[in-house]
Amino acid sequence: MKAEVLFGVHPVYEALKAGRRKIDQIWIVTDKQSRRKAEIRMLAERAQIPLARITPLKLNAIAGTDRHQGIGAKVSPYAFVPIETLFVQARNKNQAHFLLMLDSVTDPQNLGGLIRTASCAGVDGIILPKDRAAPPSPAVSKASAGALEHVLLHQATNLTTTIGRLKKKAIWIAGLASTAEQSLFACNLTGHLALIVGGEQKGIRTLIKRECDFLLSIPQSGVIDSLNASVAGGIALYEALRQRTHYFRF
Repeated sequence: MKAEVLFGVHPVYEALKAGRRKIDQIWIVTDKQSRRKAEIRMLAERAQIPLARITPLKLNAIAGTDRHQGIGAKVSPYAFVPIETLFVQARNKNQAHFLLMLDSVTDPQNLGGLIRTASCAGVDGIILPKDRAAPPSPAVSKASAGALEHVLLHQATNLTTTIGRLKKKAIWIAGLASTAEQSLFACNLTGHLALIVGGEQKGIRTLIKRECDFLLSIPQSGVIDSLNASVAGGIALYEALRQRTHYFRF
């Protein structure tokens, strides 16, 4: 299995904490020290992971970027989980299912932002399509501030088939669509829920919209008539969280 190079303080630190990847090597630039890097060295030594001090230019070459913040790690690729694992996650929390499904999100920055927000909002897991999607790459881990290392991702070969499986679990499918008549803020999101966020260009594909139980729009009143996929998903995730906590219920 081909290894990857995680880069950035948060991704490497969170990968060490999560313990879900095999970490073969950690590199630290000698002239950039911080409290978090000291914690990384401590965790690496505790796990008996080789740690080498190198120059910024060498780490640029290893990581393929200069945005590494002076740290990198050779790790095993991100491991997807079976969809059943996402169902178990909700049962373990003793709460209604809360899933995020992404359709045609191809920008690593947007994917990373959505993963970070979904983690903060307490989703059970995220479903990504096998095709027409950004993979959970080191760049995505960096954009997520390391949240990728903790969330559960399921890779779906066919989103339509996966939606059918969710419906058999009595999970409602809600899709974000700018043209939808129903407002996000006027919908009950407290039950078993899978929220679908579409891609940067055209949003949710038509065939996926047809599978949704309902479509929701985010009210807008400014000059710009569209929201970034990550921002729109974040608004919807936190509206769902707001309703699912003691702060507000229908």
